[in-house]
Amino acid sequence: MNYPKELRYARTHEWVKMEGDTAVVGLSDYAQNELGDLVFVNLPEVGDQVDAGETFGDVESVKAVSDLNSPVTGTVTEVNEELLDAPELINSDPYGAWLIKVEPVEAESDLLDADAYEALINEEN
Repeated sequence: MNYPKELRYARTHEWVKMEGDTAVVGLSDYAQNELGDLVFVNLPEVGDQVDAGETFGDVESVKAVSDLNSPVTGTVTEVNEELLDAPELINSDPYGAWLIKVEPVEAESDLLDADAYEALINEEN
């Protein structure tokens, strides 16, 4: 599994990359691997408020539907529209296929660095 060191991770398997004041949010390599082939993504609208630790959408795979939980609090400024037609991009490039961008970041959930996230994964398995 790949856990880029420059990212922070939620215990619910979303990643966050800060680009200035903007939080870019995606789904981790571990999560997409556990879910299997993704067939549908349900994302919020630009302008929607997201809250750290709360559900903001879901992904559907051939195995199950899973909630997406926001690792930060703020307003959605951009949605990766490409994923609506091609959710499988998350499977092929989980750290390139971001889900939403949020700003301003008003709060963060309890985020982990890459080493702590990898330890969490090892505990779960």
